Amino acid sequence: MGKQRVKFTFVGDLVKEPVIYHLGRDFEIITNIRRADVQEDMGWVVLELEGEEYEIQRGLTWVGTTGVRIDLVSGDVIDG
Repeated sequence: MGKQRVKFTFVGDLVKEPVIYHLGRDFEIITNIRRADVQEDMGWVVLELEGEEYEIQRGLTWVGTTGVRIDLVSGDVIDG
C-alpha cells in the first residue's frame, strides 16, 4: 500500500466531470480530499491517494489523459 498527495486543477467543463469518483472506483484507490476550491467553471483539489502504488500511478496516468492538470504535493508544498 502506498500514499501520494496530488493537486488536480480543473478548468472549463472538466470541473463538472466525475474524475475523482472514477479514479477511486476504477483503480480501487482511496481518495481523501484535503483542500478544495471548486467553482462553476474552474477549481482545484488537493487529494491524498491511498492504494497499491501501481494502481495509483495507473490512475494518475488516466487522469492526465482527461486534461486535468496534476501537480505533486510534498508535505504542504505543491510542486509545479
